[in-house]
Parts: sequence; C-alpha cells; structure tokens
Amino acid sequence: MRGGGPGSAVGPARSAARVPPALLVPAAAGLVFLLLPLAALLVRAPWAELPGQLGSPQVWQALRLSLLSATTATALCLVLGVPLAWVLARTDFPGRRLVRALVTVPLVLPPVVGGVALLLALGRDGLVGRLLDDWFGVTLPFTTAGVVVAEAFVAMPFLVISVEGTLRAADPRFEEAAATLGASRFTAFRRVTLPLIAPGVAAGAVLAWARALGEFGATITFAGSFPGRTQTMPLAVYLALQNDPAAAVALSLVLLAVSVAVLGAMRDRWTAGVGA
Repeated sequence: MRGGGPGSAVGPARSAARVPPALLVPAAAGLVFLLLPLAALLVRAPWAELPGQLGSPQVWQALRLSLLSATTATALCLVLGVPLAWVLARTDFPGRRLVRALVTVPLVLPPVVGGVALLLALGRDGLVGRLLDDWFGVTLPFTTAGVVVAEAFVAMPFLVISVEGTLRAADPRFEEAAATLGASRFTAFRRVTLPLIAPGVAAGAVLAWARALGEFGATITFAGSFPGRTQTMPLAVYLALQNDPAAAVALSLVLLAVSVAVLGAMRDRWTAGVGA
C-alpha cells in the first residue's frame, strides 16, 4: 500500500516524467518563445556603454516619473477598484453582467483607442473635461496627472478581476457572522473581508503596477511625451530607438530590472494561498 504523506497527492501531478511528449514539446517551445526576446536583450546590450547611458539626467527623469506615476495609478486603482470588485462579487443587481463586461473592456481595447477615448471624455472639450476646466480650472491632458489617469484606466481591470476572483473564492459566512455580531457591512468589509482577500489584493496591485509601468499607447495619446513631465520610460525607449538604439536597449534593461525586482519582492505576498 502506498504511503499517503502530505506531498503524495500533488507529487505525481507535478512530475515532469509523466508529461506526455505531445504536451512537453509545445510547452518547451512556449517557454523558448517567451524567454528568447529577453535573452536577446541581455546578449545585445551595450554593457560597456551602459554606465554612461544610464547616467543621463533624462533617463533618471523618465525613471522617476515612471515609478511615481505607476505607483500613484496603482493607489488610484486600489481606492476605486477594490470597492468595485466587491460590488461585482457580493451583490446582485440588474445589468451586473453588462457592468462586469464593461469593466474588462480596457483589457482588450487598443491602448491608443483608450487614449482617444480619454481625450473625448477628459480633454478640454471632452464630456467631463470641459466641466473640470470651467468649474475648477483643471486640465488633465498633457500633464503628469494625465499620465496617472491614462495608466489607471488601462491597469484597473487587472486589479478588479483579481480581487473579484478572490472575493468569490472567500467564504461569505465570515462577513455574515460579523453582521450578526452587530458590525455594519463596511466594518465587516474593512475588518473581516480585507484581511481574507489580502493576497488577491496584493496580486491585483502588482499586476496593475506592472501594467501601468509599461503603458505606452494611452499615455502618449492622452498625455504626450514631454521630458520631465509626461515622458515615462516606455516613451523614452520608443524615442531613443529612433535615434540611438544603444540607449533604447539600456532603458529597456532598466525597465526589465525594475519589473523583475518588484515581482520578485512581491512574490511571497501575491502567491500566498496559491502554492509555489
């Protein structure tokens, strides 16, 4: 009789020896497909010129702006996206399926189209932008705030989907028990639900941050590319590629290093409960 140790149930499922060749070959091809461009970036990098390329003030301006805008956009996604995910997961109202579909539209919408839509909505002559300009003197396009708005627009669906999935998997009876003890729904959400779904929130925040950091199309359409104000690292890479490919590779390496460092630092949090 075989032993029933803790790892016996999952051990065979993860054994590479049992993978049929019909699955192993395309799996290996997929891995190569994903890693080959990154390997080419490392191999073709101008390592001797890298210190000089990265010492440019423009590079640090773009990097600082990218980190600041991506972090601010992620904070905005958390403030707006977590409540939205809770409403979609915990309540039932007419048109909920349609609302959920609309929330995911930015996932499949071409980023440039998203930038055009933002201009029509929040530009000086936009549906809401006109009111912001007339009433408060606030203009979003071609500003740093516009970069944050564009990044949040394309990144928020990643957070909402991640948090909604975690909420659906969480047992709602904990919230119901808190309600029977006299807690309001908001108190139950803040003190019971949020700690339960923290890994999902962290995973969604990481995905949103990474998406915001790499955003290009909506940003250049809605905010433009002004050094020190709206030129993020992806825009700097694109502009450098036209005139100085070595500088574009150097900037790409910085983005790659930052992304890998953040994902590596957050791995234990956003994979909690999922398994290694």
